[in-house]
Amino acid sequence: MAEFRITGKSINGKPIKGIISADTPAEAKKRVNQMAKARNFTVTSLEKRKVFIYKIKKADGNLISGEQKAFTKEELKGALTSLGYEVVSVQSKLLDFTMKPPMGEVVTFVRLSADLLKEKLPYNEVLQLLGNDIQNTALRESIKQINNDLSKGVDSEEAFIKQERIIGKFTAKMLGLASKSGNMVDIYTSTAKFLERRAQFKKDLRSALIMPVVTLVILAFTVFYYVAYIFPETALLFKKLGNELPPMTAKTLILSEWLTSNMLYISVIILGIVGAIGYWLSTPKGKFIKDQYILKVPMIGALIHKTGIEIFCRVFNALYSGSGENVDAIKIAAEACGNQYMESQIKTIAIPMMLSKGKGLVEGFTASGVFTDTALSRFHSGAETGTVKKSAQQIANYYENETVYKLKNIIDFVQLAIAMIIMVVITALTLISSEAALIKPKTPN
Repeated sequence: MAEFRITGKSINGKPIKGIISADTPAEAKKRVNQMAKARNFTVTSLEKRKVFIYKIKKADGNLISGEQKAFTKEELKGALTSLGYEVVSVQSKLLDFTMKPPMGEVVTFVRLSADLLKEKLPYNEVLQLLGNDIQNTALRESIKQINNDLSKGVDSEEAFIKQERIIGKFTAKMLGLASKSGNMVDIYTSTAKFLERRAQFKKDLRSALIMPVVTLVILAFTVFYYVAYIFPETALLFKKLGNELPPMTAKTLILSEWLTSNMLYISVIILGIVGAIGYWLSTPKGKFIKDQYILKVPMIGALIHKTGIEIFCRVFNALYSGSGENVDAIKIAAEACGNQYMESQIKTIAIPMMLSKGKGLVEGFTASGVFTDTALSRFHSGAETGTVKKSAQQIANYYENETVYKLKNIIDFVQLAIAMIIMVVITALTLISSEAALIKPKTPN
Protein backbone atom coordinates (compact mmCIF):
# COMPACT_ATOMS: atom_id res chain seq x y z
CA MET A 1 0.00 0.00 0.00
CA ALA A 2 1.06 3.58 -0.67
CA GLU A 3 1.27 6.12 2.13
CA PHE A 4 -0.57 9.45 2.04
CA ARG A 5 -0.04 12.42 4.36
CA ILE A 6 -3.10 14.35 5.48
CA THR A 7 -2.90 18.03 6.33
CA GLY A 8 -5.93 19.86 7.65
CA LYS A 9 -7.47 22.19 10.21
CA SER A 10 -9.96 21.58 12.97
CA ILE A 11 -12.97 23.83 13.55
CA ASN A 12 -10.85 25.60 16.18
CA GLY A 13 -8.10 26.34 13.65
CA LYS A 14 -5.65 23.81 15.06
CA PRO A 15 -3.43 22.09 12.47
CA ILE A 16 -4.05 18.39 11.90
CA LYS A 17 -1.55 15.98 10.38
CA GLY A 18 -1.64 12.25 9.88
CA ILE A 19 -0.63 9.39 7.60
CA ILE A 20 -2.89 6.73 6.10
CA SER A 21 -2.25 3.78 3.80
CA ALA A 22 -4.28 3.04 0.67
CA ASP A 23 -3.88 1.21 -2.63
CA THR A 24 -4.87 4.15 -4.85
CA PRO A 25 -5.17 7.94 -4.53
CA ALA A 26 -8.94 7.64 -5.11
CA GLU A 27 -9.28 5.22 -2.20
CA ALA A 28 -7.13 7.49 0.00
CA LYS A 29 -9.24 10.54 -0.88
CA LYS A 30 -12.44 8.65 -0.09
CA ARG A 31 -11.15 7.50 3.29
CA VAL A 32 -9.87 10.99 4.17
CA ASN A 33 -13.23 12.57 3.31
CA GLN A 34 -15.02 10.03 5.50
CA MET A 35 -12.55 10.69 8.31
CA ALA A 36 -12.93 14.48 7.97
CA LYS A 37 -16.71 14.20 8.09
CA ALA A 38 -16.65 11.92 11.13
CA ARG A 39 -14.09 13.99 13.08
CA ASN A 40 -15.26 17.39 11.86
CA PHE A 41 -12.12 18.88 10.30
CA THR A 42 -11.20 20.40 6.94
CA VAL A 43 -8.66 18.75 4.64
CA THR A 44 -6.20 21.21 3.10
CA SER A 45 -3.89 18.75 1.31
CA LEU A 46 -3.35 15.06 0.63
CA GLU A 47 0.20 14.14 -0.43
CA LYS A 48 1.42 10.77 -1.59
CA ARG A 49 4.83 9.47 -0.58
CA LYS A 50 6.63 9.27 -3.93
CA VAL A 51 10.03 8.15 -5.17
CA PHE A 52 12.50 10.94 -5.94
CA ILE A 53 15.81 10.63 -7.78
CA TYR A 54 18.46 12.78 -6.14
CA LYS A 55 22.04 13.81 -6.90
CA ILE A 56 24.18 15.19 -4.08
CA LYS A 57 27.78 16.33 -3.63
CA LYS A 58 29.83 15.18 -0.65
CA ALA A 59 32.38 17.33 1.18
CA ASP A 60 35.21 15.77 -0.86
CA GLY A 61 33.49 16.72 -4.12
CA ASN A 62 32.29 13.25 -5.08
CA LEU A 63 28.79 13.04 -6.59
CA ILE A 64 26.30 10.46 -5.35
CA SER A 65 23.00 9.53 -7.01
CA GLY A 66 20.18 7.54 -5.49
CA GLU A 67 16.47 7.12 -4.88
CA GLN A 68 14.48 8.03 -1.78
CA LYS A 69 10.80 8.17 -0.89
CA ALA A 70 9.38 11.42 0.41
CA PHE A 71 6.13 13.35 0.40
CA THR A 72 7.59 16.47 -1.25
CA LYS A 73 10.75 17.52 -3.06
CA GLU A 74 11.42 20.25 -0.49
CA GLU A 75 11.19 17.74 2.35
CA LEU A 76 13.86 15.54 0.76
CA LYS A 77 16.10 18.52 0.00
CA GLY A 78 15.90 19.62 3.62
CA ALA A 79 16.74 16.15 4.91
CA LEU A 80 19.78 15.82 2.62
CA THR A 81 21.00 19.31 3.50
CA SER A 82 20.70 18.58 7.22
CA LEU A 83 23.00 15.59 6.70
CA GLY A 84 25.71 17.91 5.36
CA TYR A 85 25.32 17.22 1.64
CA GLU A 86 25.12 19.79 -1.15
CA VAL A 87 21.98 19.03 -3.14
CA VAL A 88 22.62 19.15 -6.88
CA SER A 89 19.18 18.03 -8.07
CA VAL A 90 16.01 16.30 -6.90
CA GLN A 91 13.49 15.07 -9.47
CA SER A 92 10.35 12.96 -9.24
CA LYS A 93 10.77 9.50 -10.71
CA LEU A 94 8.87 9.46 -14.00
CA LEU A 95 7.72 5.83 -13.89
CA ASP A 96 6.91 5.41 -10.23
CA PHE A 97 5.30 2.00 -10.10
CA THR A 98 6.27 -1.19 -8.33
CA MET A 99 6.19 -4.59 -10.00
CA LYS A 100 5.07 -7.49 -7.85
CA PRO A 101 8.04 -9.77 -7.08
CA PRO A 102 8.08 -13.35 -8.38
CA MET A 103 6.53 -15.89 -6.04
CA GLY A 104 9.90 -17.63 -5.76
CA GLU A 105 11.38 -14.51 -4.14
CA VAL A 106 8.56 -14.36 -1.59
CA VAL A 107 8.96 -18.06 -0.78
CA THR A 108 12.71 -17.54 -0.32
CA PHE A 109 12.07 -14.65 2.07
CA VAL A 110 9.63 -16.68 4.19
CA ARG A 111 11.82 -19.81 4.16
CA LEU A 112 14.99 -17.91 5.13
CA SER A 113 13.08 -16.09 7.86
CA ALA A 114 12.00 -19.44 9.31
CA ASP A 115 15.56 -20.78 9.18
CA LEU A 116 17.00 -17.68 10.87
CA LEU A 117 14.32 -17.75 13.56
CA LYS A 118 15.28 -21.36 14.28
CA GLU A 119 18.77 -20.04 15.00
CA LYS A 120 17.22 -17.83 17.75
CA LEU A 121 18.00 -14.56 15.95
CA PRO A 122 15.87 -11.57 17.03
CA TYR A 123 13.16 -10.83 14.51
CA ASN A 124 14.36 -7.28 13.80
CA GLU A 125 17.81 -8.65 12.92
CA VAL A 126 16.21 -11.23 10.62
CA LEU A 127 14.40 -8.46 8.73
CA GLN A 128 17.57 -6.34 8.58
CA LEU A 129 19.61 -9.20 7.12
CA LEU A 130 17.01 -10.11 4.52
CA GLY A 131 16.30 -6.47 3.73
CA ASN A 132 19.95 -6.04 2.73
CA ASP A 133 20.36 -9.35 0.86
CA ILE A 134 17.11 -9.71 -1.12
CA GLN A 135 17.80 -8.83 -4.77
CA ASN A 136 14.27 -7.87 -5.84
CA THR A 137 13.85 -4.12 -5.28
CA ALA A 138 10.13 -4.19 -4.49
CA LEU A 139 10.45 -7.00 -1.95
CA ARG A 140 13.56 -5.44 -0.38
CA GLU A 141 11.80 -2.10 0.13
CA SER A 142 8.74 -3.90 1.48
CA ILE A 143 10.81 -5.76 4.09
CA LYS A 144 12.53 -2.53 5.13
CA GLN A 145 9.17 -0.81 5.48
CA ILE A 146 7.84 -3.67 7.64
CA ASN A 147 10.91 -3.48 9.88
CA ASN A 148 10.56 0.29 10.12
CA ASP A 149 6.86 0.04 11.07
CA LEU A 150 7.52 -2.63 13.70
CA SER A 151 10.32 -0.54 15.23
CA LYS A 152 7.82 2.34 15.57
CA GLY A 153 5.44 0.11 17.50
CA VAL A 154 2.94 -0.50 14.69
CA ASP A 155 0.81 -3.62 15.19
CA SER A 156 2.51 -6.53 13.41
CA GLU A 157 -0.62 -7.60 11.55
CA GLU A 158 -1.19 -4.04 10.32
CA ALA A 159 2.47 -3.70 9.27
CA PHE A 160 2.32 -6.82 7.11
CA ILE A 161 -1.14 -6.14 5.66
CA LYS A 162 0.16 -2.78 4.39
CA GLN A 163 2.52 -4.80 2.18
CA GLU A 164 -0.02 -7.39 0.98
CA ARG A 165 0.18 -6.09 -2.60
CA ILE A 166 3.86 -7.10 -2.66
CA ILE A 167 3.97 -10.31 -0.62
CA GLY A 168 0.38 -11.48 -1.16
CA LYS A 169 -2.77 -11.22 0.93
CA PHE A 170 -2.54 -14.64 2.58
CA THR A 171 1.21 -14.37 3.23
CA ALA A 172 0.73 -10.97 4.88
CA LYS A 173 -2.07 -12.35 7.05
CA MET A 174 -0.06 -15.38 8.18
CA LEU A 175 3.17 -13.50 8.91
CA GLY A 176 1.25 -10.81 10.78
CA LEU A 177 -0.37 -13.45 12.98
CA ALA A 178 2.97 -15.23 13.45
CA SER A 179 4.49 -12.16 15.08
CA LYS A 180 1.72 -12.20 17.69
CA SER A 181 1.84 -15.92 18.35
CA GLY A 182 4.20 -18.00 20.41
CA ASN A 183 5.27 -20.26 17.54
CA MET A 184 6.68 -17.98 14.85
CA VAL A 185 8.98 -20.68 13.50
CA ASP A 186 6.13 -23.15 12.93
CA ILE A 187 3.91 -20.59 11.23
CA TYR A 188 6.72 -19.30 9.01
CA THR A 189 7.68 -22.87 8.07
CA SER A 190 4.06 -23.80 7.32
CA THR A 191 3.58 -20.63 5.27
CA ALA A 192 6.69 -21.37 3.21
CA LYS A 193 5.52 -24.94 2.65
CA PHE A 194 2.07 -23.71 1.63
CA LEU A 195 3.51 -21.21 -0.87
CA GLU A 196 5.85 -23.84 -2.33
CA ARG A 197 3.04 -26.38 -2.71
CA ARG A 198 0.67 -23.87 -4.31
CA ALA A 199 3.31 -22.69 -6.78
CA GLN A 200 4.32 -26.26 -7.65
CA PHE A 201 0.71 -27.40 -8.08
CA LYS A 202 -0.06 -24.48 -10.40
CA LYS A 203 3.06 -25.24 -12.41
CA ASP A 204 2.18 -28.93 -12.73
CA LEU A 205 -1.44 -28.09 -13.54
CA ARG A 206 -0.30 -25.78 -16.33
CA SER A 207 1.82 -28.62 -17.69
CA ALA A 208 -1.20 -30.92 -17.57
CA LEU A 209 -3.77 -28.53 -19.05
CA ILE A 210 -2.47 -25.33 -20.59
CA MET A 211 0.27 -26.74 -22.82
CA PRO A 212 -2.01 -29.46 -24.27
CA VAL A 213 -4.69 -26.83 -24.93
CA VAL A 214 -2.15 -24.60 -26.68
CA THR A 215 -0.98 -27.59 -28.72
CA LEU A 216 -4.55 -28.41 -29.78
CA VAL A 217 -5.25 -24.78 -30.71
CA ILE A 218 -2.12 -24.62 -32.87
CA LEU A 219 -3.08 -27.97 -34.43
CA ALA A 220 -6.58 -26.65 -35.19
CA PHE A 221 -5.18 -23.53 -36.90
CA THR A 222 -2.76 -25.69 -38.89
CA VAL A 223 -5.55 -27.97 -40.11
CA PHE A 224 -7.73 -24.96 -40.92
CA TYR A 225 -4.97 -23.33 -42.96
CA TYR A 226 -4.30 -26.58 -44.83
CA VAL A 227 -7.96 -27.26 -45.59
CA ALA A 228 -8.89 -23.66 -46.42
CA TYR A 229 -5.86 -22.55 -48.47
CA ILE A 230 -3.31 -25.24 -49.34
CA PHE A 231 -5.54 -28.19 -50.27
CA PRO A 232 -7.92 -26.27 -52.62
CA GLU A 233 -5.02 -25.18 -54.85
CA THR A 234 -4.44 -28.77 -55.94
CA ALA A 235 -8.08 -29.93 -55.91
CA LEU A 236 -9.36 -26.99 -57.97
CA LEU A 237 -6.64 -27.58 -60.56
CA PHE A 238 -7.98 -31.08 -61.24
CA LYS A 239 -11.55 -29.78 -61.21
CA LYS A 240 -10.73 -27.17 -63.87
CA LEU A 241 -9.28 -29.92 -66.05
CA GLY A 242 -12.64 -31.70 -65.91
CA ASN A 243 -11.58 -34.57 -63.66
CA GLU A 244 -14.08 -36.18 -61.31
CA LEU A 245 -12.90 -35.70 -57.74
CA PRO A 246 -12.79 -38.68 -55.33
CA PRO A 247 -15.34 -38.64 -52.44
CA MET A 248 -13.05 -37.42 -49.63
CA THR A 249 -11.44 -34.82 -51.87
CA ALA A 250 -14.81 -33.50 -53.02
CA LYS A 251 -16.19 -33.25 -49.48
CA THR A 252 -13.02 -31.59 -48.23
CA LEU A 253 -13.26 -29.06 -51.05
CA ILE A 254 -16.86 -28.27 -50.08
CA LEU A 255 -15.74 -27.80 -46.47
CA SER A 256 -12.90 -25.55 -47.63
CA GLU A 257 -15.26 -23.34 -49.65
CA TRP A 258 -17.65 -23.09 -46.70
CA LEU A 259 -14.84 -22.13 -44.31
CA THR A 260 -13.41 -19.43 -46.57
CA SER A 261 -16.81 -17.90 -47.35
CA ASN A 262 -17.91 -17.83 -43.69
CA MET A 263 -14.56 -17.10 -42.06
CA LEU A 264 -15.64 -13.70 -40.72
CA TYR A 265 -18.80 -15.06 -39.11
CA ILE A 266 -16.93 -18.04 -37.62
CA SER A 267 -14.24 -15.76 -36.16
CA VAL A 268 -16.82 -13.38 -34.65
CA ILE A 269 -18.78 -16.25 -33.10
CA ILE A 270 -15.68 -17.92 -31.63
CA LEU A 271 -14.28 -14.66 -30.26
CA GLY A 272 -17.71 -13.73 -28.90
CA ILE A 273 -18.10 -17.05 -27.10
CA VAL A 274 -14.56 -16.95 -25.68
CA GLY A 275 -14.96 -13.31 -24.60
CA ALA A 276 -18.35 -13.96 -22.97
CA ILE A 277 -17.04 -16.98 -21.08
CA GLY A 278 -13.92 -15.08 -20.00
CA TYR A 279 -15.97 -12.12 -18.76
CA TRP A 280 -18.42 -14.37 -16.91
CA LEU A 281 -15.58 -16.25 -15.22
CA SER A 282 -14.13 -12.93 -14.03
CA THR A 283 -17.34 -12.06 -12.15
CA PRO A 284 -17.79 -13.17 -8.50
CA LYS A 285 -20.67 -15.48 -9.43
CA GLY A 286 -18.71 -16.95 -12.34
CA LYS A 287 -15.68 -17.63 -10.15
CA PHE A 288 -17.87 -19.27 -7.52
CA ILE A 289 -19.66 -21.55 -10.01
CA LYS A 290 -16.36 -22.39 -11.72
CA ASP A 291 -14.80 -23.37 -8.39
CA GLN A 292 -17.89 -25.43 -7.54
CA TYR A 293 -18.03 -27.48 -10.72
CA ILE A 294 -14.30 -27.78 -11.35
CA LEU A 295 -14.21 -30.18 -8.40
CA LYS A 296 -16.42 -32.54 -10.44
CA VAL A 297 -14.21 -32.60 -13.54
CA PRO A 298 -12.90 -36.16 -14.07
CA MET A 299 -9.35 -36.75 -12.85
CA ILE A 300 -8.34 -33.08 -12.51
CA GLY A 301 -11.28 -32.20 -10.24
CA ALA A 302 -10.31 -34.75 -7.61
CA LEU A 303 -6.73 -33.45 -7.56
CA ILE A 304 -7.85 -29.83 -7.14
CA HIS A 305 -10.25 -30.90 -4.37
CA LYS A 306 -7.61 -32.85 -2.46
CA THR A 307 -5.01 -30.12 -2.91
CA GLY A 308 -7.50 -27.63 -1.46
CA ILE A 309 -8.01 -29.90 1.56
CA GLU A 310 -4.24 -30.33 1.90
CA ILE A 311 -3.68 -26.56 1.98
CA PHE A 312 -6.57 -26.09 4.41
CA CYS A 313 -5.12 -28.69 6.77
CA ARG A 314 -1.61 -27.29 6.49
CA VAL A 315 -2.73 -23.77 7.43
CA PHE A 316 -5.14 -25.07 10.07
CA ASN A 317 -2.31 -27.07 11.63
CA ALA A 318 -0.12 -23.95 11.84
CA LEU A 319 -2.80 -21.75 13.43
CA TYR A 320 -4.79 -24.22 15.53
CA SER A 321 -2.92 -23.61 18.76
CA GLY A 322 -1.15 -20.37 17.95
CA SER A 323 -3.84 -17.91 16.86
CA GLY A 324 -6.14 -18.06 19.86
CA GLU A 325 -9.68 -18.84 18.73
CA ASN A 326 -9.97 -21.97 16.62
CA VAL A 327 -12.77 -20.38 14.59
CA ASP A 328 -10.30 -17.77 13.34
CA ALA A 329 -7.91 -20.55 12.35
CA ILE A 330 -10.70 -22.27 10.38
CA LYS A 331 -11.62 -19.02 8.61
CA ILE A 332 -8.05 -18.26 7.57
CA ALA A 333 -7.47 -21.85 6.45
CA ALA A 334 -10.68 -21.71 4.39
CA GLU A 335 -9.50 -18.53 2.67
CA ALA A 336 -6.13 -20.14 1.95
CA CYS A 337 -7.49 -23.24 0.19
CA GLY A 338 -7.90 -21.25 -3.03
CA ASN A 339 -11.43 -22.42 -3.88
CA GLN A 340 -14.30 -20.00 -3.32
CA TYR A 341 -16.90 -22.77 -3.15
CA MET A 342 -15.01 -24.66 -0.45
CA GLU A 343 -14.37 -21.41 1.42
CA SER A 344 -18.06 -20.47 1.29
CA GLN A 345 -19.24 -23.89 2.48
CA ILE A 346 -16.89 -23.84 5.46
CA LYS A 347 -17.71 -20.24 6.42
CA THR A 348 -21.48 -20.38 5.90
CA ILE A 349 -22.23 -23.93 7.07
CA ALA A 350 -19.45 -25.42 9.20
CA ILE A 351 -18.59 -22.39 11.35
CA PRO A 352 -22.22 -21.31 12.06
CA MET A 353 -23.05 -24.88 13.12
CA MET A 354 -20.14 -24.85 15.55
CA LEU A 355 -20.98 -21.41 16.96
CA SER A 356 -24.79 -21.29 17.05
CA LYS A 357 -25.70 -24.97 17.38
CA GLY A 358 -22.76 -26.07 19.50
CA LYS A 359 -21.70 -28.81 17.08
CA GLY A 360 -18.20 -30.22 17.12
CA LEU A 361 -15.44 -29.76 14.58
CA VAL A 362 -16.16 -33.00 12.72
CA GLU A 363 -19.93 -32.40 12.57
CA GLY A 364 -19.37 -28.94 11.11
CA PHE A 365 -16.88 -30.18 8.53
CA THR A 366 -19.21 -33.03 7.56
CA ALA A 367 -22.15 -30.67 7.04
CA SER A 368 -20.07 -28.43 4.76
CA GLY A 369 -19.84 -31.25 2.21
CA VAL A 370 -16.37 -30.30 0.98
CA PHE A 371 -14.23 -32.72 2.99
CA THR A 372 -13.48 -36.26 1.85
CA ASP A 373 -14.31 -39.29 3.98
CA THR A 374 -10.59 -39.82 4.58
CA ALA A 375 -10.13 -36.31 5.95
CA LEU A 376 -13.27 -36.56 8.12
CA SER A 377 -12.12 -39.91 9.48
CA ARG A 378 -8.75 -38.50 10.54
CA PHE A 379 -10.35 -35.39 12.09
CA HIS A 380 -12.79 -37.63 13.96
CA SER A 381 -9.91 -39.70 15.31
CA GLY A 382 -8.01 -36.55 16.28
CA ALA A 383 -11.05 -35.04 18.02
CA GLU A 384 -11.51 -38.18 20.13
CA THR A 385 -7.85 -38.38 21.16
CA GLY A 386 -7.17 -34.64 21.44
CA THR A 387 -4.72 -34.63 18.54
CA VAL A 388 -6.60 -32.52 15.98
CA LYS A 389 -3.45 -30.54 15.15
CA LYS A 390 -1.48 -33.71 14.46
CA SER A 391 -4.34 -35.17 12.41
CA ALA A 392 -4.42 -32.05 10.22
CA GLN A 393 -0.70 -32.44 9.55
CA GLN A 394 -1.17 -36.13 8.67
CA ILE A 395 -3.97 -35.30 6.22
CA ALA A 396 -1.85 -32.59 4.58
CA ASN A 397 1.16 -34.90 4.15
CA TYR A 398 -1.00 -37.76 2.86
CA TYR A 399 -2.76 -35.67 0.22
CA GLU A 400 0.51 -34.00 -0.79
CA ASN A 401 2.06 -37.37 -1.61
CA GLU A 402 -1.09 -38.61 -3.35
CA THR A 403 -1.63 -35.54 -5.53
CA VAL A 404 2.03 -35.32 -6.57
CA TYR A 405 2.00 -38.95 -7.70
CA LYS A 406 -1.38 -38.80 -9.46
CA LEU A 407 -0.63 -35.51 -11.18
CA LYS A 408 2.47 -37.03 -12.76
CA ASN A 409 0.32 -39.88 -14.07
CA ILE A 410 -2.24 -37.42 -15.44
CA ILE A 411 0.48 -35.42 -17.21
CA ASP A 412 1.78 -38.62 -18.83
CA PHE A 413 -1.77 -39.62 -19.85
CA VAL A 414 -2.55 -36.19 -21.32
CA GLN A 415 0.70 -36.15 -23.28
CA LEU A 416 -0.12 -39.59 -24.68
CA ALA A 417 -3.65 -38.47 -25.59
CA ILE A 418 -2.33 -35.37 -27.37
CA ALA A 419 0.15 -37.51 -29.29
CA MET A 420 -2.68 -39.83 -30.36
CA ILE A 421 -4.84 -36.89 -31.51
CA ILE A 422 -1.95 -35.46 -33.53
CA MET A 423 -1.36 -38.89 -35.08
CA VAL A 424 -5.04 -39.24 -36.06
CA VAL A 425 -5.13 -35.74 -37.60
CA ILE A 426 -1.92 -36.30 -39.55
CA THR A 427 -3.22 -39.67 -40.75
CA ALA A 428 -6.48 -38.08 -41.95
CA LEU A 429 -4.63 -35.31 -43.79
CA THR A 430 -2.31 -37.88 -45.34
CA LEU A 431 -5.27 -39.96 -46.59
CA ILE A 432 -6.93 -36.90 -48.14
CA SER A 433 -3.67 -35.81 -49.78
CA SER A 434 -2.88 -39.29 -51.08
CA GLU A 435 -6.39 -39.62 -52.54
CA ALA A 436 -5.91 -36.37 -54.43
CA ALA A 437 -2.52 -37.60 -55.63
CA LEU A 438 -4.17 -40.65 -57.26
CA ILE A 439 -6.33 -38.52 -59.57
CA LYS A 440 -5.39 -39.11 -63.21
CA PRO A 441 -5.73 -36.00 -65.34
CA LYS A 442 -7.61 -36.44 -68.62
CA THR A 443 -5.37 -36.58 -71.66
CA PRO A 444 -6.17 -34.07 -74.41
CA ASN A 445 -7.79 -35.56 -77.58
